[in-house]
Amino acid sequence: MAIKYCRLRALVGALCLVLGCAHFEAVLSAEPSPPVVQGADASAKSIELRSFDQSKSASHWALSVEAIALKRSNNSVSQPLVGTLPGSSTFAQTENTPASEVFNSNQFQQGRAVGPKFTLDYIGDSGYGFQLSYFNVQNLNVSNTVGPSDSSNWYIMRAPGFWQTQDFAYQGMTWGSTTSLYSTEANAKLKASDSFTLLAGLRWIQLKDSLVGSLSPADQNVPLWKTGGCPPGVFGIGDITLTQTTQACASGVGISGYPPFWSTNTRNNLLGLQLGAQGVFFEIGRLSLGGSLKAGVFNNQATQSNNVSITKIMYSSSATSNQVAYSGEGILQLKYLIADGLAFFKRFAAVSSRVCALLNLWLKLTK
Repeated sequence: MAIKYCRLRALVGALCLVLGCAHFEAVLSAEPSPPVVQGADASAKSIELRSFDQSKSASHWALSVEAIALKRSNNSVSQPLVGTLPGSSTFAQTENTPASEVFNSNQFQQGRAVGPKFTLDYIGDSGYGFQLSYFNVQNLNVSNTVGPSDSSNWYIMRAPGFWQTQDFAYQGMTWGSTTSLYSTEANAKLKASDSFTLLAGLRWIQLKDSLVGSLSPADQNVPLWKTGGCPPGVFGIGDITLTQTTQACASGVGISGYPPFWSTNTRNNLLGLQLGAQGVFFEIGRLSLGGSLKAGVFNNQATQSNNVSITKIMYSSSATSNQVAYSGEGILQLKYLIADGLAFFKRFAAVSSRVCALLNLWLKLTK
């Protein structure tokens, strides 16, 4: 059996962040210490704790600690994962007969996951500075099971050169997806004005995806009918219908299930340069509206590993690709300064990356 891969195709996957949290900033002034009058208390310190709003003209350090909630949009990917045919169809017919689609990859609803974000900022009196930032959101999980509410239907998954059905009428088909996102960036800053700053720097982004397909509930017996277990003349593997899988010769010894029939893991490692800007649009007392925009060009090292089951035998394969990728980030932030060093804000952000996405890397199996 030869295993080869279809061409890697790129797509735009949108990652939408919605965030509302307490935001803490500890800002240390870097201004020179005022002269100490002879005879005064020499232990007095010139380091102060204050917010950005009170130190626009002074050089300072700032550490920001945030919590972010991320939701993934799957609208850009459309791949049928489960179709149905009447159980009166033969197993051979399930390979190519057009089936009614009942579940598509764009129907995954992964919900939200929360992760930390840390940002270290420095700005000098000259207006130059730097920014270091890291965040991660892990384990955006979702699982969807189709069937077996109607045990009279075949449930079918198809990919080029591969198809899978349930083994017995009491089973449905379950698909699960997991996404994790990591980002680290280092930017040089130029403060063009009190409300506008230019950015340029390096960024690393890692996007990890997994897709797992399995039968639910798990097999209770070995499906001998898929390996020609019934005596000659009863029926061949291609002639069996779903109802005939209940015959005694169709199942073997009791078991506790099999591994998933489809398991794919994809990792995109993006490293490249980005440009951007951030600013404050307006301020009214302690309330302000600001935002930022970044865009970059990256080298993307995409790797994928696969495990698929054919007649209950697992086959493994992997592939790696290096190509140009693009990523952009836009943030709109409404901020209210509660006290020096403490602010509450609502942030809306969108991260879009053109990368090798898992659902567009289909394994090509040729007998």
